[in-house]
Amino acid sequence: MMFLKLFRQVALVVGLGLLTLPFAQAQKYRTAAGIRVGGGQYGITVQQKILDKTTLEGLGLVSSREVSATLLAERHFGILGPSLNYYFGAGGHVGNHKDNGAFGGIDALAGVEYKIALSPIVLSVDFKPSVEFGSDDWARFPTAFSVRYILVKEKNTSLMNRIFGDDKDKPKSKEKTKKKSDTRRGLFDF
Repeated sequence: MMFLKLFRQVALVVGLGLLTLPFAQAQKYRTAAGIRVGGGQYGITVQQKILDKTTLEGLGLVSSREVSATLLAERHFGILGPSLNYYFGAGGHVGNHKDNGAFGGIDALAGVEYKIALSPIVLSVDFKPSVEFGSDDWARFPTAFSVRYILVKEKNTSLMNRIFGDDKDKPKSKEKTKKKSDTRRGLFDF
């Protein structure tokens, strides 16, 4: 029964990703931080954009019997623009279990996130399977829900800005960028 529930959640995340086409812009923020709840754990999440469509996400998670820290590299793909996107990633984690002591592992990640219009809030849901080393659980398959607050926004790439543009994005005219020559030129000197 648990396997069927897990399969449905994975199918939903993967299905949403496959039914959409990626666009050039995948995010509307550079740095976001918030809370994460799911899989019997809760904690903090911080995402930092490091490349055009790539982020690093750090997770600090706590449950009733353990504490862990995870670092993930994620690749984002836009769904109908930059407010809604899906992402895939991988990384690793370390932690301490109350009964078994220290453990570590590798993680994969697939998720969907939505930046709420006219607010600095990002909502996401993801599936993060992991393989454990040094733990009684050799594998885990949790899903989680995150709410993040945008700390640093991405520069404005809205449709209106791209159509009308601002002066910073326009190339300088040749007359303004050429340096004036010290020698005087005649009318027919090219």
